[in-house]
Amino acid sequence: MTNTSTTDVDLVGSEMTLNIARVALLAALMGAFAYVSFPNPLVPSVPVTLQVLGVFLAAIFLGPVWGAAAMVVYLLAGALGVPVFSSGSAGLGSFFGATGGYLVSYPFAAFLVGAVVHGGLEPTPPKSVSVGRLLVGMGLAVPVVYAFGIPVYWYYLDVTWTTAIVNAGLLFLPAEAVKIAAAVGIVHSDRLKTA
Repeated sequence: MTNTSTTDVDLVGSEMTLNIARVALLAALMGAFAYVSFPNPLVPSVPVTLQVLGVFLAAIFLGPVWGAAAMVVYLLAGALGVPVFSSGSAGLGSFFGATGGYLVSYPFAAFLVGAVVHGGLEPTPPKSVSVGRLLVGMGLAVPVVYAFGIPVYWYYLDVTWTTAIVNAGLLFLPAEAVKIAAAVGIVHSDRLKTA
């Protein structure tokens, strides 16, 4: 008779489980940030939301790979009909309109922010990252968001390139600066506990 013993087997490691939970949390936060939406008085066709702040936070707290994964989960949820896009919109149609390019940019921007902030693919403790590195990472991501957003805005609204650059990019720079400042404040807050 053979003596067999059973041992606990982790089908998914605890670190992997934790990262998946963090991805879900940041994707949900991104959906909540999309509800904070108000029209830009200068460009009513593109609302001001906190979504880019969500991109920044996902990348800073999860790193480039998991931060980008959180954005992919967010986009998939919205594409499948969960009302997580600006003003509670959802569905594939959200990608085919004046603001669809911004949505597509989020995983790419998150990856870039994470790679710059963490100096590679492996995340480091967010509080250990200097303010300068945070500013550079987020500052480089804004043009990525606009590189996707402006051409789609131009295409769907049939405006000149100058109008698209101004209306879908330059007029939103003050809002992006506020989001960058908010992200720095959140990361370096004394009340924030991170693992």
